[in-house]
Amino acid sequence: MKLVFKSLVAAATMAVMATGAQAQEAASLSDLLDQVKNNRVSQARINQEREAEFRSDRADKQGLLRTAQANLQSEQDRGDRLQQQFSDNETTLNDKSTELEQATGTLGEMFGVVRQAASEAYGRISTSIVSAQFPGRDDFLAEMSEESKGLPNIQELEDLWFALQTEMTESGQVVRFNTEVVLLDGGSSQQEVVRVGTFNLVSEEGYLTFDAENEVVQPLGRQPEGYLVSSAEELATATSGIVPFYADPSQGAILGLLKEKATMTERYHAGGAVGYTITVMLIIGLLIGIYKLVTLGITGSKIKSQLKNPGNPSNSNPLGRILNVYQKNKHSDAENLELKLDEAILKELPSIESGINVIKIFAAIAPLLGLLGTVLGMIATFQTITLFGTGDPRLMAGSISMALVTTAQGIIAALPLILTHSIVASRSKSIVHILDEQTAGIIAAHTESGKV
Repeated sequence: MKLVFKSLVAAATMAVMATGAQAQEAASLSDLLDQVKNNRVSQARINQEREAEFRSDRADKQGLLRTAQANLQSEQDRGDRLQQQFSDNETTLNDKSTELEQATGTLGEMFGVVRQAASEAYGRISTSIVSAQFPGRDDFLAEMSEESKGLPNIQELEDLWFALQTEMTESGQVVRFNTEVVLLDGGSSQQEVVRVGTFNLVSEEGYLTFDAENEVVQPLGRQPEGYLVSSAEELATATSGIVPFYADPSQGAILGLLKEKATMTERYHAGGAVGYTITVMLIIGLLIGIYKLVTLGITGSKIKSQLKNPGNPSNSNPLGRILNVYQKNKHSDAENLELKLDEAILKELPSIESGINVIKIFAAIAPLLGLLGTVLGMIATFQTITLFGTGDPRLMAGSISMALVTTAQGIIAALPLILTHSIVASRSKSIVHILDEQTAGIIAAHTESGKV
């Protein structure tokens, strides 16, 4: 309606404007009257045409409205029919369910037992490593246990029995078969795999695991200790006979736990900077001990050779140098000679005993450093508890590992250092004892000879 009103206003405005223009062009009042009459007739004809057009549009709109109303009524009727059909179907479904229950009778109990047995078999077979050799054998079990709504037929019962019998039979066999192994780096390769019953899968590279969700065979994320892997490799390469093998009766659960077990290298690095310092001290102490053992052994052999030839002293060994001092001072009195020989022994002691006290100090410091690591680890543990609480023990595992590992490292380092110090000190004392003994013998012989 607004659009029609605007059109009428515009037409009237244009008519007035045209009349004004014609009034300016008219030469007389008679001409102006004629022009107004003509324009009135023309405007009436235009208005009639527009009115006819508006009535035609209104008729079309009425037709569209009647069509939409007819469609609405049709859909409402269809909805009523579908609602009635749904109600009828519900009634029929209930009647058929009642008939099915009456028809099945005691077979309904068998249906429940079969579904339960199929569900249990599906849970066991789908995760069994036997499925790595026979893939897809659990598909029909999934249908029987979850999707089937009717009574099982003879074929389905035989398939269920066959699946259970196959699982029992294969659980007692050691079988070789080829399958695709998904490698840890993302690739895959065809490998010969040995299946040990329902316990483990092994290859020449060690233990394998079966991913039941993706139905793929892949190596363990980390192999267990070396002797376990060796037994798996021996079984994979054996052709006959009895081969000792470490089987996992939990079908890989124990191996999964061993995979999470920290290795010796990881435990060592858990000690952190304190553990590295203890290791450096241990290495330096052992190197000093080995060096002293070698030098003292060489010195001891030279002294033994010198003992066999005391008349020809050599400056290459401590005893020879002491004998040279005696040769130079054998005409002195016993007291002066004793002082000269004691001085010569004192000159030899630093070279003989050098480094021994360092080993002893390292042996004493190593446990103290381990105790320091324990204290630092406990401090870090309490800081973790303060920040995160005690809800997740794994957050404190690193600090506790440091506290325990450094203590163990300190004790482990102290034991060989103490033993090394004891051996080196014993060797040096034996050499010093020989020098003291020979010096006392020289003085005694010098005194007995009357050269006082």
